[in-house]
Amino acid sequence: MVLKVYVSGMSGNKEVKKRQQRVLMILDSKNIQYDTVDITEPGKEGEKEMMQNKSTSNGGTVSDPDPRHPLPPQIFNDADYCGDYDAFDMANEIDTLEVFLKLAPADTTAVSSAQIELKQENGDAKKEEDGEKEKATEKDEAAPAEEAATEANGEAGEKAEKKDEEEAETTSEEKEKDEGEGADAKEENGEEKRQVSATTTAATATAVDQPTTDSDRLLESERAATAL
Repeated sequence: MVLKVYVSGMSGNKEVKKRQQRVLMILDSKNIQYDTVDITEPGKEGEKEMMQNKSTSNGGTVSDPDPRHPLPPQIFNDADYCGDYDAFDMANEIDTLEVFLKLAPADTTAVSSAQIELKQENGDAKKEEDGEKEKATEKDEAAPAEEAATEANGEAGEKAEKKDEEEAETTSEEKEKDEGEGADAKEENGEEKRQVSATTTAATATAVDQPTTDSDRLLESERAATAL
């Protein structure tokens, strides 16, 4: 039985090239004998058609998840199909590569169950990782907006406090001014009252010293004549 790895030497898909290199590297590291079949070489049309017809896995990549024809690398053991790159990589991860390549007998049901379980675990882990990355990205995007809002609120609060202080100072100055003006007004009123009182007193004294009626003046004349 001969292990065959179908590859494309002229593929423009970088992921396909990396997958082909990885499959061959792993087989070499495990000293597993294989033949490489380049389906793009002249005269390999029959091999290419057989690979496309018998491959049950399409070998989809990130850039081409649902190709029209199965993508290499595809692995066969003679004419028996083993699987595509994903199945090969899974078997290598769970240490069942020889069974996958049909080089050793095994319970295929157990292998399939292990593959399914590992795929599910990898899928869940990837979803959790993607979710964490998305949350971290949203948090990073929201942080500048929150900081800007905090700064704006702080500036607004400082302006409001400054305005209140200025208003309080203005009110205090106006109050002191009003009190000063009131004191001045009271002092002026007191002075005016004192002046009026003095004037009234002087007028009263003058009125007392001078006769106010004809009788008083006649009496004064008589007193003056007697004195002479």
